[in-house]
Amino acid sequence: MDDLEQAILLASDSPAAAAASPAVRAEALAYCARARDETPPSSLLHLCLYGLSASPHAHVHFWCLQTIHDALLLRRRLVLPDDLALLRSSLLSLALSSNAASPPFLRNKLAQLIALLVRLEYPHVYPSYFLDLVPPSPPQPGPTDMFARVLVSLDDDLLSQEYPRNAEEASDAGRVKDAMRAQCVPQIARHWHEAAVSLRSADPAVAAVALDAARRCISWIDVSLVANDVFVPLLFDIALSPGSVAPLAAAAVGCLSAVAAKRMDARAKVALLRSLLAAQKGFGSPDSGLKMAHLVTAYAFEALECYRKLGSSDADGTAALEMLEEVLPAVFAAAESCDDDEVDSGSVLDFLSGYVSTMKAPSEKQLAHLGRILEVVRMQMSYDPVYRGHLDVLDKIGKEEEDLMAEQRKDLVVLFRSICRVAPGATQLFIRGLLVTALSSAEVSVEDVEVTLTLFYRLGEIVGEEEIRNGTGLLRELVSMLLSAKFSCHTHRLVGLVYLDTINRYIKFMQENDQYVPHLLTVFLDERGIHHQNAHVSCHAGYLLMRAVRLLKAKLVPYLDTILQNLQDALGKFTATDWANKDIKFSSSEDGSQIFEAVGLLIGIEEVSPDKQVQCLTALLNPLCQQIESLVMDAKAQGLEESSPRAIGLQQIIVALTMTSKGFNERLVMGSRPTLGVMFKKTLDVVLQVLISFPNVKPLRSKIMSFLHRMVEILGISVLPCIPIALQQLLVDNEAKDMVEFLYLINQIICKFNSSANALLEDVFPAIASHLSVMLSQDVFSNGPASNTEEMRELQELEKTFYSFLLAIATHDLSTVLLNPSYRNYLENIMQFLLITSCSHKEIPHRKTCIQIFVNLIKDWCSSSEVEDKLPGFRVFMIEKFAAGCCLHSVLDKSFNFRDGNSTALFGEIVTAQKVMYERFGENFIVTFVAKLREAHCPPDLTEQYYQKLQGNDIKAFKSFYQTLIEKIRQQQNGSLVFR
Repeated sequence: MDDLEQAILLASDSPAAAAASPAVRAEALAYCARARDETPPSSLLHLCLYGLSASPHAHVHFWCLQTIHDALLLRRRLVLPDDLALLRSSLLSLALSSNAASPPFLRNKLAQLIALLVRLEYPHVYPSYFLDLVPPSPPQPGPTDMFARVLVSLDDDLLSQEYPRNAEEASDAGRVKDAMRAQCVPQIARHWHEAAVSLRSADPAVAAVALDAARRCISWIDVSLVANDVFVPLLFDIALSPGSVAPLAAAAVGCLSAVAAKRMDARAKVALLRSLLAAQKGFGSPDSGLKMAHLVTAYAFEALECYRKLGSSDADGTAALEMLEEVLPAVFAAAESCDDDEVDSGSVLDFLSGYVSTMKAPSEKQLAHLGRILEVVRMQMSYDPVYRGHLDVLDKIGKEEEDLMAEQRKDLVVLFRSICRVAPGATQLFIRGLLVTALSSAEVSVEDVEVTLTLFYRLGEIVGEEEIRNGTGLLRELVSMLLSAKFSCHTHRLVGLVYLDTINRYIKFMQENDQYVPHLLTVFLDERGIHHQNAHVSCHAGYLLMRAVRLLKAKLVPYLDTILQNLQDALGKFTATDWANKDIKFSSSEDGSQIFEAVGLLIGIEEVSPDKQVQCLTALLNPLCQQIESLVMDAKAQGLEESSPRAIGLQQIIVALTMTSKGFNERLVMGSRPTLGVMFKKTLDVVLQVLISFPNVKPLRSKIMSFLHRMVEILGISVLPCIPIALQQLLVDNEAKDMVEFLYLINQIICKFNSSANALLEDVFPAIASHLSVMLSQDVFSNGPASNTEEMRELQELEKTFYSFLLAIATHDLSTVLLNPSYRNYLENIMQFLLITSCSHKEIPHRKTCIQIFVNLIKDWCSSSEVEDKLPGFRVFMIEKFAAGCCLHSVLDKSFNFRDGNSTALFGEIVTAQKVMYERFGENFIVTFVAKLREAHCPPDLTEQYYQKLQGNDIKAFKSFYQTLIEKIRQQQNGSLVFR
């Protein structure tokens, strides 16, 4: 044992181990493992028991206990009855002589081992475990502590239903509980009481452990052993006594809570709850809520459940509601204490939500309770002031706190909504009180204002649009107060953001109440909005102003000059900001550019006079164009790096122009007020000079592309002469993602101008085809790990966009572009590309698109007479290659799943393609295709039916038949046909 003892000490975290080298420790670990795994079971047991009795080292004792525990779990390692009897007696002796001062880890391991023995042997092998373990009267700290730890270990490892158990464990637990109830539970309960009485002052820590063990057992023992005239008063006395240390008081509260939560019939539960209420005078007082938060919450929850089960028409149900009402002050006090160590906010919230859900038409008393619940919601939704600075700058700590609060508020918002529905008037009155308080004090905190505005915002989610429009109830007064509010802490980011969001929530009120529009504009234009000192708030105000303009439109025309005058500095600031500064971070949806969209929307309102529109648009566009010209001149002289301030400045100006243009449409610009169109065309010329001068600056080019999209939309056909020069530059030095953007623009032009884009497409098609033939060659795609790279995802997006491009050509009278003799090599590659994709691409939508392209090309290029075909050989290609590969072999493949929605849609396109080929190709198609069906072992009768169904006019009937035909062929396939 001496060598083993030394090895154990070296392998553990003992002082001897700290001085040893890693090699020595590794050797010691190996030695211990050999001793554990290679020593015969009986010898190992005797070795460990000797170590427990002879060694003075706690680490050795722990190793011995752990080794025995591991061996016992296997059950096969220790099977001799004499060995088990020796182990049992030794462990019981250690437990009875246990010293409360010994290391807790050692006492816990001993308790865990005894609990395992109880599971294996009680009561069938050794029925007196608990009779031997229950400490004698009066209880002493050591044995009492040890017995409690055994019960706790037994609960953790076997008895508790809070953890999942397998069938064997559940059976063992039932056996142990039944035996204990029949034999020793009353004795154990008396011990708990005696331990609480005698040790609460002498050794409160041990008394707390004893009561914790009692709490764990209350759920399955006779509750009267604890819920009686002797034990309950003692528990209340311990819980409420100023002299009780916190762990002991908490343990007493835990026992009382377990009594209240004991599962039983609802009527019996009402009697039990009544007895608890009678046992302690003032149980429902706020003071009890502060000292016994867990108990009062559990009590209230159980009373509520009894009321729900029995109902208000039952005497016991009414009694349950009365008891619930009596303890509510204590529940509210607990909830408002904000003591996370004492109060389980989740349990409180569950109870409050359940309580509110029982209300239909709240009484005066219940309305008062709802007011208290609203106050609980307000408090729990409030930020901790300690994070105020972090939340203002939104650093890492502030972001984490904001995320945590957003999660915490989810359930609170649900409760708030429930209260709003039950008592809308009381909720509005509550918010009014908060607003009045916040506005009347110069010392009001950021946190109080933020939560007040947040609740007001959430109120707007519950009330209907009609109520908001009409200002129902107190809403008119509340919105008026909100619009004029200027809080002392308005400069804080949190307050600034939620204030604007709340204004926006109720903006429909302004639609019906024009007199408030000036107040709304003042909010957006002063230091509460766009001129807020925090850039994030300012940008958010610009975004919300844009939305307000969209909603209110003509109502804002009288204030146009005021708005533009107040926005002048903000507009200039956007284009002058050093966006290269890495400290400036905004979301793409709220980067400050929305104020240009807001201005554009304002100027573009038809109620604004033509002269006024020209004046305002000139004042806006000319300075921006001049800035571009100046920056381009400087950049030509000094060069233009992608990340340079000049390049980023140009990007921001072009973004501003793009956003401005969103306020205009083609009907206004090119129809009723063409002067505006002339102004935008001049602006386009200026922007195109940037593209011509610096085609290689990718981020700048991307912004210009967005601007071109807008110009196509608003300038209409007049933009076409400007496009070729732009397209030429946009094809310089392109990667996959650049080509995607380029094709988006081309597709927009095709869809908008149809055949009018023919000449432009003729010019640009060779360059597009040349680029894509390289980028989309078959060997660039991979199904391996490389398919998940960013580069591969860009190529896949390009492939998808290319199909959309070809479909746009085929469906907008532009397919003749593909027939240009000089494009013949490109066309052959495209046809093969489309064929392979339509037959076998893993993305079903891509296959569907390619079939649609072919169908449209058939309609465009082929007539019923082969002589009139526009593309020689195309008819044969479709009959021989496409019809066989796509319409037959691809659906015969077992991977084609008729139960899949996408595949069903694809099948519909395949059926349509056959009908179109029959219409245009006639007997040539059907003879060839029927021959292919016979090669695929199609039954002769189905072949004849195919011919008949194809000639019919019922496309649905043909589709249904063709699916049946394919399924029949699949069944008869004999392996001689290789699909795909």
